[in-house]
Amino acid sequence: MNMEQGTTTPTTQLTTAQAIIKWLSNQFIEIDGEEQRVFGGGFGIFGHGNVTCLGEALYNHREELPLYRGQNEQSMGFAAAGYAKYHLRQRMMFCTASAGPGTSNLVTSAALAHANRLPMLLLCGDTYLTRLPDPVLQQMENFGDPTFGVNDAFKPVTRYWDRICHPAQIIQSLPQALATLLDPADCGPAFLGLPQDVQGWTYDYPTTFFDRQVHRIRRQSSDTLELQQAADLLKTAERPMIIAGGGVQYSRAVAELTAFAETHQIPVAETIAGRANLLATHPLNIGPVGVTGSNSANAIAEQADVIVAIGTRLQDFTTGSWTAFAPDARFISLNVGRFDAVKHQSLPVVGDAKLTIAALGELSDGYVAPEAWTQQAQTEREQWDVYVKQNVAYGNRPNSYAQAIGVVNRLCDPQDRVVAAAGGLPAEVTANWRTLGIGTVDVEFGFSCMGYEISGAWGARIAQTESEPDQDTIVFIGDGSYLMLNSDIYSSVLTGKKLIIVVLDNGGFAVINKLQNNTGNESFNNLIKDTPTVTAEPFAVDFEAHAKSMGANAITVADPDELDTAFIAAKASQNTTVIVMQVDAYEGWTNEGHTWWEVGTPGVSDSERVRDAHSEWESGRHRQRRGV
Repeated sequence: MNMEQGTTTPTTQLTTAQAIIKWLSNQFIEIDGEEQRVFGGGFGIFGHGNVTCLGEALYNHREELPLYRGQNEQSMGFAAAGYAKYHLRQRMMFCTASAGPGTSNLVTSAALAHANRLPMLLLCGDTYLTRLPDPVLQQMENFGDPTFGVNDAFKPVTRYWDRICHPAQIIQSLPQALATLLDPADCGPAFLGLPQDVQGWTYDYPTTFFDRQVHRIRRQSSDTLELQQAADLLKTAERPMIIAGGGVQYSRAVAELTAFAETHQIPVAETIAGRANLLATHPLNIGPVGVTGSNSANAIAEQADVIVAIGTRLQDFTTGSWTAFAPDARFISLNVGRFDAVKHQSLPVVGDAKLTIAALGELSDGYVAPEAWTQQAQTEREQWDVYVKQNVAYGNRPNSYAQAIGVVNRLCDPQDRVVAAAGGLPAEVTANWRTLGIGTVDVEFGFSCMGYEISGAWGARIAQTESEPDQDTIVFIGDGSYLMLNSDIYSSVLTGKKLIIVVLDNGGFAVINKLQNNTGNESFNNLIKDTPTVTAEPFAVDFEAHAKSMGANAITVADPDELDTAFIAAKASQNTTVIVMQVDAYEGWTNEGHTWWEVGTPGVSDSERVRDAHSEWESGRHRQRRGV
C-alpha cells in the first residue's frame, strides 16, 4: 500500500488488468434480500493479447470469479447471453478474448446481446498503445487512421464502448460500464478494449475504489400524466388486448401482469420473448401472436381496438410487419425504454413494468372488458389447443418438429428450461409448446442467430445449477445450426453441466427452403441434396458418433415413440445426452397461426411462379399500417 504524495489517501499499486478484475470481484447485487456477486464469473480463451496480464489477474481471483474456457469466442458470448437471460439480467458474465480474430469472433455475440437487450461485459485485447512494435501480429492496419481498428467494429453492437489508454481511466470507465449493464432501459453489452501494453502498466489506485459495492436494479416510476392518458384510453376499449413481452419477466412483473389481466378480464397474447409469462392453462392466455403465432391470438389482434403492449419492442414477427392489427387500433406501450415506448404511434408510458402495471390498474379501477369479448378470446384459444393437440400427435405421418416438441413437452418437468433459436424451431416451439412453468422458455429470435442453441443452453445451465440443480436444460436444434456451432457439447461435458439436446435432422436449411418455395423459387442451396456444388452423393451426418466423440451420451431414434424412451433415459442420466431424429423437410410444418410477413420478392422475373408469388405476397400489404 502506498500514500499519494501530499495526501493521506491510501493507495494500492496494481496493473490495469489486476485492478479491473479486483474491482469486478467486489461488485455485488441484492436480489430478494440476498447479496450475490454481479458477475457469476466469465468465459475466456487466452491468446497473446490477454494471457500474460489479464490471465495473471484472473488466476489470482479464480475462486471469486470462476473462468469457463469456451471452445469458440462466439459461443462464449452466446453462453454469457444465456446466463444473463436465465438470471433476468440481474447477474451476468464477462468474456475475454485475445486481440485480433479472437476478439472479432465476439462481434456476432455482442449483436445478439444488443438486439435482445442482454448484459455482458467484453474484456478484449487491443494493439499496443505506444505503437512501438507496430504492425504487430493480428493487427488490422488502417492506412488513414491508425486509431481505427477491429475493436471499433463493436461500436454499433454495444451500449457502452471504451478503449483504456491509461490505467487511471478504469476508475471512471468501470462504474459507467456496470451502470449500463444494470440499467433496465439501456441494458446491453459493454466493451472495454485493453491494449496489450496498458494491461501491464501499473498505477497507484485509491484503495476505496475496491471497496465492496452492493447494487440494485433501478425501478423507474412512470409519469402521472402518461399513466392517466393510458387509463383514460383503456376505459374506452370495447375489445382490449394485452401483448406481453420479455420485459415483463425482466421486471419480474409476472404477478402484476396476471393480476391486471384478471382484474380487468383482458385477453393476453405473448411475444416470442414473452413466452412463459403465463401458464398455458391460464384462461386469459390466448397464445402467441404474430408471424409465428396462433390463430387464437391473431384473430383477437385483428379485432382489438386498444392494445396494451408491455415490455415488447414490437418487432415484425410480433406485428406481422404491422398487418396483424385493425387500421384504427390504438396502442398503449408500457416500456422502461423510451426508444421502445414511442414506436408506431403508441401512447407511451415510460417506466418499470412492475410499478407501471400496478399504477395503471389503480387508475383503471372499475373497468372490465365486455364478457362477450373475453369469452370470444377463450373460445379461440380452445380451438387453437385442439389444433396443437392434433399437430403434435403422431402415427401414420412423417416425423416432424411438432411431434418431437409434443413428446418432450409431455415428459419434461414443469421447471425444466427449453432453449431454441433460428431456423424453423423458434416458430414450432412458439406455436406448439404448452408452458408448464413461468419463465422456462428461451427462444432466441431477437437476432435469430443460428448456433445460439447449445452455447446459450450451456450458459443457462451454469446459471440453473446455481439455484435449480435438479432441473434440466433442454435444447431443440436443427442439423444446420448444429453443424454451425456444436463445440459446447464438449464444454458441457468438461464442466459437468448436463444438457439434453434434441437434434432434428431435415437435411439442411429446410425452413429457408420452405420460404424459397413459397415465394415461387426453385429449391437451391438450402437442402444438401439441392446444392449444385455438392459433388459427392448426399449423405447424412452421423450426429450420434459426433456427439459421442465429445464425451456425451448419444442415441439415434427412428420415431417419436423411440424419442419418448430416449428422453426418459436422458432425464435419468447425469451426463449430457444428444438424441437425434430425422424429420421430414416438407411435411409436418405448423401451417396455421401465421400472419403476413414482409419479404422482399422479385418484382420482375422470367419465372411465372415467381411472378405469381410476388403478386400474391404483395396482396397482403393492404393491411399494413402507414405512418409508423
